[in-house]
Amino acid sequence: MLKNNRAAKLVHLSMLTNLRKALVVSALLFNEVLQSSFTNAVSLRAFGKKFQPSFPLTYTAENVGLNHQQLQGKLKATPNDGQSPNDDTKLHQLHDISTWILDFAASNLLPLALITGVVVGLVYPRSGQIAHQWGLSKWSTSGIFLISGLTLKTGDMLKVASAWPAALFGVVSILFITPLAALPILRLQLNPKELATGLAIFCCVPTTLSSGVSLTQVAGANTALALALTITTNLGGILTMPFLLSSLVGQSVGITLPAGPLLKSLVETLLLPLLLGKMIREFSGYANLLDEKKRYMSMISSLLLGLVPWMQTSCSREMLLLVDPIQLLASIFCGIALHAVYVIFNTTVMWFFPAYWGNKGGDQTSAARAVILVASQKTLPVLVAVVAKLNGALGESGLLVLPCIATHLSQILFDSVLVGYWLDSDKSANKKTA
Repeated sequence: MLKNNRAAKLVHLSMLTNLRKALVVSALLFNEVLQSSFTNAVSLRAFGKKFQPSFPLTYTAENVGLNHQQLQGKLKATPNDGQSPNDDTKLHQLHDISTWILDFAASNLLPLALITGVVVGLVYPRSGQIAHQWGLSKWSTSGIFLISGLTLKTGDMLKVASAWPAALFGVVSILFITPLAALPILRLQLNPKELATGLAIFCCVPTTLSSGVSLTQVAGANTALALALTITTNLGGILTMPFLLSSLVGQSVGITLPAGPLLKSLVETLLLPLLLGKMIREFSGYANLLDEKKRYMSMISSLLLGLVPWMQTSCSREMLLLVDPIQLLASIFCGIALHAVYVIFNTTVMWFFPAYWGNKGGDQTSAARAVILVASQKTLPVLVAVVAKLNGALGESGLLVLPCIATHLSQILFDSVLVGYWLDSDKSANKKTA
């Protein structure tokens, strides 16, 4: 009986030993697979190749001395023959999903940054309040325009000479006609009143800094004209906005806005950083490097812009939570309708008077589409800078900015659909003429 117990204990001990060794093999195999797969994924991603996970050839059963004869010599891994096991398939799917998420985040960084800033400001306001107390809002806005100056090419301005009538109308539309929409906007019965006031301020700012030019390029329209309009109106808007805000918005709400001090603060916050960035570009010798890294500069600009609603939402959190959701949705709908009115107006003018846009040899359709896109959009960074400089004269900053963030996002989406419609129409027309 005692001998049988001793034999049973020996068998049990042997089984535990072999189990321990099997676990060692499994751990070594898993560790090597993980390291090898990660290394391959990173290296192949850098060269734009498709990732195919493979098992290593290092650890086998013989390396740790397993006693089972059936396992010896049969645990050697073989190179991937194109048909991955289930584990390989899962790793491959996980890699594809993570790659898609990264690409989506990079392509949509601006809306993601804006939405994240608002959400974080509402959930954890203390951090945004501290950042605002440190003056980060001013520096982030100046940083956006510093980057704009670093990436600004003046050579493209010379390419718009043939389309100067279209450029002239675009400037007039952006700086003088579209701001008039502030008057009916201020008559909207929105509660709190800052929702309507914020949209009215949004009417008075110039065109977008980048999205208008980007959509023009996608549409195959006159990109040089779009860039010229963007540069001209953002520089000219620094001079016109203080007087527009004082005459249109200030008088309508019964508040006197001193145009002089507002102009001075906008020059310091917007114009000087823009000129500084332009000087660095022209005299540092790094213009080509800045052009190569333009995508990363744009990403930094988007992150800086996302800091602004984060800080303003944090400071106005208590007031924002008291806003009626129906009123907020109504203000967002009004912002979308405002952009639709801008598009309809600019389209009507450009298509009803085609002979005036560009010379006889110019592409009138290309010029018209560029003006429609750029003249119908309004920029969020300039609005943020204006609201910050008002120091609460027209109400809570967060309430003023919130409907404008939604309007800014909706105008990009709206114009993306419009560009897609243009491209489909061009394809249909080319098929008919072919």
